[in-house]
Amino acid sequence: MFKHKKILVIDDEPQNLALANQALRDTYTLVFAKSGKEGIESFLTHKPDLVVLDISMPGMDGFEVCKKIKSFEFAQETPVIFLTSNDSVEHEEHALIVGGDDFIRKPLQSRILRLRIKNYLSLISIKRLEQSQKDAIGMLSEAGHYNDTDTGMHIWRMAAFAATLAELSGMLPHEVELVRLAAPMHDTGKIGIPDHILKKPGKLDLDEWEIMKNHSEIGYQILSKSQSEVFRAAADIAKHHHEKWDGSGYPDQLSGENIPLFARIVAIADVFDALTSERPYKKAWSTKEAFDYIKNQSGSHFDPVLAETFCFHQEMIINVKNQYRDDAAS
Repeated sequence: MFKHKKILVIDDEPQNLALANQALRDTYTLVFAKSGKEGIESFLTHKPDLVVLDISMPGMDGFEVCKKIKSFEFAQETPVIFLTSNDSVEHEEHALIVGGDDFIRKPLQSRILRLRIKNYLSLISIKRLEQSQKDAIGMLSEAGHYNDTDTGMHIWRMAAFAATLAELSGMLPHEVELVRLAAPMHDTGKIGIPDHILKKPGKLDLDEWEIMKNHSEIGYQILSKSQSEVFRAAADIAKHHHEKWDGSGYPDQLSGENIPLFARIVAIADVFDALTSERPYKKAWSTKEAFDYIKNQSGSHFDPVLAETFCFHQEMIINVKNQYRDDAAS
């Protein structure tokens, strides 16, 4: 599984290098260095995925080597596991200060070495997977508005409104973060709507409106292909953020609490941002006008409890709006 992963072992003791070789050679690609200076040179040449580093070495000790390695921008996330026979708190504290990630006590135990390395490389893989997912979220979110008249900041500002409302409603931190990540994909389905409809400067006619409404189902079909929790949430939001509390929305005429909660939250955030943003076909409403609209539509368009919460915390919502101004994106 990890054979393509490269491990750099820096130690001036031949027996430790031999033990590391024996313990790791069947699983990883190994690079060895016998001094701090040679270790830094090897690090720059081979760019390993993880470093096993002895602390007590003549000349440049492990602390200096680690500090130098972590000074390279590309190496900020590279784990460094120290080998040490010193168990003092001050010793460990200094190792952490210079950028070390973990310790293995000498004498070196093969099984412990293998487990520690496996755990750290697994964590790196998880972090990279999470970053890839966030990158995909960003790209899908932008794709949904690529040919739209909305500004680039709309999706991120709307997501911030939605996350704020989720938090104010008492949702758990994990749920708030789900809303924050999923909300920007609410209009992913617009990628399937013709340009002449998306970019029309005036009001859509009935036929055009029917085509535009398809974006909710298109978005759902795209996002529901994934079993990831965030994409499942995004799929529900994409399909149902145009439903209305009284059942008069689309595409399924759901009403009340039959509408997924995340979609009810995004409905308020999306409308508020649309109202307070200037478009080629309309002027921006004032925040007072937009809050009044949310209040007036409470119980018909919007979940009344969520609408009341949103409007009660106007100052907080306005602060979020100011943080995501359209001119801040230029």
